[in-house]
Amino acid sequence: MSRMTVDISDNHGHGSAGWSLPPVHPEGRKFGLIAAALALAAVIIGWGWLAWTFAILTVCILAFFRDPRRVTPLGDDLVVAPADGLVTLISKVMPPRELCIEDAGGPPLPADTPVTRVSIFMSVFDVHINRAPIAGTVQRLVYIPGRFVNAELDKASEENERQHILIDRGNGLRIGVTQIAGLVARRIVPFVKPGDTIACGQRFGLIRFGSRVDVYLPEGTDPLVLLGQRVIAGETILARIGRAQTLEGVGQ
Repeated sequence: MSRMTVDISDNHGHGSAGWSLPPVHPEGRKFGLIAAALALAAVIIGWGWLAWTFAILTVCILAFFRDPRRVTPLGDDLVVAPADGLVTLISKVMPPRELCIEDAGGPPLPADTPVTRVSIFMSVFDVHINRAPIAGTVQRLVYIPGRFVNAELDKASEENERQHILIDRGNGLRIGVTQIAGLVARRIVPFVKPGDTIACGQRFGLIRFGSRVDVYLPEGTDPLVLLGQRVIAGETILARIGRAQTLEGVGQ
């Protein structure tokens, strides 16, 4: 399980803030080193144009795997966004079968109750570290091989390579999250395993090179985000448990 630095802030000015260059997640450092080594080799050979190409690629890779600090709001009824990106789908669906099957890991999601699915699309320019929407125990983690169609499409939830995670808060609240690979993404990397205790906003995995994350809100809970809105992993409040309300927005 990944470590989480605790630095308490509030809306009365307590805490600390300051800009810093985002660190690069260890998962991306090896790719950055390979690209940098190729750039150096091109310089030694005398292929200047190729050296510049690999140098730019190195910067792009390091930017893709950036892992900025986030400030997560605290509250027992809060669900925060698990991914940076664009809210592209909000719909009522039946939860994934893999999260509804009875097993020894604990109670599953109800198979006969529709839930609200919020889909967040991550482009190659977004941060790709995914964060837990609630605190709790990782009850199950299920990897499903599949296709690599456009992750913005609705059918990607059932056809693409994906990984389901079920987080149990221990008071009857369970929320499912699905990481979905896309056209460019080719690997889903988990940072946790079943049985791990995870804090709200804690890093639980990443998807290499663009994709989508689905969140399944429990019955009676409406999202507090709008279609077309951009959200920030670990910071944007996605919903309040048990609060159902209609929101409208204006694109401008």
